[in-house]
Amino acid sequence: MVDPLAEVISLLRPRAVYSKVISGAGSWAVRYSDFGQPSFCTMLEGECVLAVDGQEPLTLVAGDFRLMPATPGFTLSGFAPAVPVFLDPKLQPPPEGEIRHGTREGPPDVRMLGGYFDFDSPDAALMVSLLPTLLHVRGIGRLPLLVQLVREESIAQRPGRELVLGRLIEVLLVEALRGAPSEGAPPGLLRALADTRLAAAMRHMHGDPARSWTVAELAKKAALSRSAFFERFSRAVGLPPMEYLLAWRMAIAKDLLSRSDFALAEVAERVGYSSASTFSTAFSRYVGQPPSHYARQGGASPK
Repeated sequence: MVDPLAEVISLLRPRAVYSKVISGAGSWAVRYSDFGQPSFCTMLEGECVLAVDGQEPLTLVAGDFRLMPATPGFTLSGFAPAVPVFLDPKLQPPPEGEIRHGTREGPPDVRMLGGYFDFDSPDAALMVSLLPTLLHVRGIGRLPLLVQLVREESIAQRPGRELVLGRLIEVLLVEALRGAPSEGAPPGLLRALADTRLAAAMRHMHGDPARSWTVAELAKKAALSRSAFFERFSRAVGLPPMEYLLAWRMAIAKDLLSRSDFALAEVAERVGYSSASTFSTAFSRYVGQPPSHYARQGGASPK
C-alpha cells in the first residue's frame, strides 16, 4: 500500500542544500525576513528563543530540531534583552564559516547547525500547504545525525553530491514529520494521517489516483458513513475529499509534464482522465493554461 507522506515528500524533490553553524553569546538577537523556502535547524548545545511570526515563542534546547517548510519571518535570540539585527537571506550571500552573534570573545552560550534548501517541485505550494508552519521535534536522536550528514555532504565536492543531498533531505523530512506530535496539529497531511480511518482512505487515493473515486467509495475504505467521512476528512485535511483528490492528480500531472518525456495521453491516463482532451480541459481550468503550454515552459506557472 502506498505511503502518502513518502509520496508527497518525494514529489517535492528537495535540492540545493546550504548549511551553516550559528552560535551566540551574551546579549544577542537576529530578525530574519520572510524567506519562503524550507529551513531547518538542530541545536548542538545551549538554549535560545525562537519567535516565529504567528506562533507562540518557544525555547530551543540541545537536541531539539525545528523545520519550517515555507519559512516565514522569525526572530532568534538569547535570553538577555537585545535589539534584533535584521537579516534578509534572499539579499545577503551565504556567509562562509561559523556565524557568531553577540559577544565575539569566549565560548558561545549556544550553538546550532541550521540551513535551508529548495523544493524543485512545480507544485510545491500545494504540498507545503498540507504541512505545519513550524515543526518542533524533541528527543529524536537520528535528526541531529542526519543534519550533520547533510552538513558534511553540502560542504564536500564529491561525485553524486546533489543526489546524496536530495536523498538525505528526504529522509530528514520523513523523520521530522513522523516524529512531530499529531495532537493539536493544524489541518493538513499529518493530522489526517494520524487518523487511522482517514489514513486508510488517503492510502487508496494515493495508491490509485486514476480510479474514478467517489466520496461513498472512500467512506467505505475509511469504514465511515458518507457524511461522517466527508466532514471528518474536510476538517482534518482542510480540503473536501474530491478537492484533495483533484489537487493531488494535478500535482502528479504537473510533475509528469515538467519532465517532458511523457505524452499528453499518457499523463491523462495516469491521473484518471479518459482522453487527452478531457484532461486538457480540466488542467486548463485548474492551472490557468493548457498542459501543452505548461510543458513547453518547463513547468512554470503562468504570471
